Amino acid sequence: MVTRVGMIGHSEGNGHPFSFSAIINGYSEAGLREAGWPVIHAYVSRRHPADFGVGDLSVTHAWTQDPDVTRALCRAANIAHGVAHPDDMLGEVDALIIARDDAESHWSLARPFLEAGIPVFIDKPLTLDRGVLEYFVPYLEQGRLMSCSAMRYAMELDELRKGLANYGELKLIRGTILNDWPKYGIHLLEAILSLAPSRPVSVNALPARHESLLIMLEDGTQVIIDALGKAPGVFDLELLGSEHISRHSIRDNFTMFRRALWAFATMTRDARPPIKPVSTLDVIETLIAGQDAIRLHREVVIHAA
Repeated sequence: MVTRVGMIGHSEGNGHPFSFSAIINGYSEAGLREAGWPVIHAYVSRRHPADFGVGDLSVTHAWTQDPDVTRALCRAANIAHGVAHPDDMLGEVDALIIARDDAESHWSLARPFLEAGIPVFIDKPLTLDRGVLEYFVPYLEQGRLMSCSAMRYAMELDELRKGLANYGELKLIRGTILNDWPKYGIHLLEAILSLAPSRPVSVNALPARHESLLIMLEDGTQVIIDALGKAPGVFDLELLGSEHISRHSIRDNFTMFRRALWAFATMTRDARPPIKPVSTLDVIETLIAGQDAIRLHREVVIHAA
């Protein structure tokens, strides 16, 4: 049985509608090359044909704000139907992916589908508004909504996930990423908080020429995330413990995206949360608290320790 998926995009600088659709459907060499996403074309074209396809998902419908972009997306990823309005997908798709990272658009795009009982994946960040987050909570708990950065599933962290106990007392976790805190800090929050042995309790902005955040965990572990702004591509993680230190550069976009989409496919089938809702809430609440810390220049409490 095919699960018909609607794909919604796009937002400036974010090619996820193209990469996600190509991973699920396969791609047109000419269409993807001409779509204007050379980095995506490069890493997709290096993959073997066996690497494409995610469970029984098939992207059958697409919408973007620009009809020309919609046509380019459909051509690049073999999508049969470009539609004039998102609601045109209601009754035509079994699941929805909102593959755009402008958080302010997510509630209005997702609501008609969630309330129609259609499972939805929302690209990071889910929201930067606490009231909207409260609206989303029941859908997270019911296994009808998934949202994350795919860096949670990064292949480069597989051994780390198995061997965290080897670090002894975990003293410091550092992450470095390009661009800004709201859209890119979340990548490292997903990676780090999915590994960390305890929950975040507070966030403070550190003095720096870029956005630098200190996150305290319940067990006393410190997490520092530096969002460098304009910089060469960097997605790096460093763990420092009393018994072991390691450094990890995360580069394989294709695999992390495919794993995240596989988790979404299991949710559409089983109606169970692929990520514990409390984990998603911790990530988003930390992201919002970080924004507040940057604005207020003081520590912001997330949870009482």
